[in-house]
Amino acid sequence: MSLALLDREIAECRACPRLVQWRERVAVEKRAAFRDETYWGRPVPGFGPPDARMLIVGLAPAAHGANRTGRMFTGDRSGDVLYAALHAVGLASQPTATRPGDGLELYGVRITAPVHCAPPENKPTPAERDTCRGWLERELDLLAPTVRSVMVLGGFGWQALLPVLAGAGWTVPRPRPRFGHGASITLHPDRTDREPLAVHGCYHVSQQNTFTGRLTPAMLERVLADTARAAGLSPAGPPISPS
Repeated sequence: MSLALLDREIAECRACPRLVQWRERVAVEKRAAFRDETYWGRPVPGFGPPDARMLIVGLAPAAHGANRTGRMFTGDRSGDVLYAALHAVGLASQPTATRPGDGLELYGVRITAPVHCAPPENKPTPAERDTCRGWLERELDLLAPTVRSVMVLGGFGWQALLPVLAGAGWTVPRPRPRFGHGASITLHPDRTDREPLAVHGCYHVSQQNTFTGRLTPAMLERVLADTARAAGLSPAGPPISPS
């Protein structure tokens, strides 16, 4: 198994009837601004190098963003914010993401999600999250030789990721650590083929957060920089926050 093969398998998944129906309906009805485009309309695999040292975990593809373009956080305003911040701290080759083949590269970072299909109202059900869990476990297993840190965007991703990490070879404390912007924990492995993993929380880059100022570019860049340094990367940007 390789990440490339895993990505191809993810893109063929039809396990959740509600999500299949929704993503394909959106791809046919489209948004007026994109009526001349061909939508991806399938599960969206992760994006980034197979030897990434840092992982970013979101929520799910946006209906007219990644569900349209076929690449995580690409083609919508949430992605505009995320990739601008990644570029600002030296983890991306450019500040914009419009479509696959646009020249964007990530440096030591991979982006994925606990749910790979666009859900109605951006709200996957617990059952859909759990059905998709196996993909993230397999992705983490393939990344385990190199990954050293994770930045989680939002409480949904945090709650979805911790059980996955527990099943993928890391010990998660009980009670489980609570999500918060700037929260950080170090998980220790319970398998000999795993290394300690630093997990950092960040508010999601949704318009609800970025338009209201709950999450500013400076706040996002700081958590990105902290998470990158925990992975052994050398980003530009602010120093690590005091513990």
